[in-house]
Amino acid sequence: MAPMSKQQIRRPAEAPAQAGEQTLTFEQAYHELEQIVEQLERGDLPLEQMLALHARGQHLAALCSAQLDQAELKIRTVSNAQ
Repeated sequence: MAPMSKQQIRRPAEAPAQAGEQTLTFEQAYHELEQIVEQLERGDLPLEQMLALHARGQHLAALCSAQLDQAELKIRTVSNAQ
């Protein structure tokens, strides 16, 4: 997997969501989250960058969780309708 660019790494935790982020698919968000985990596990980044990556990872994890919740609700709705 390709490492994130320095621009992505240095994005402050309090920065607003990226343009088009609302349309990230589950797979896209999960892939980026995997990249972040790999970078954090290496532990070779300065603390400031690790904190920014951690914040981004938490945001992506919440996004993935919300999408999974929506999918589960759709499945339950369809299952109950039958």
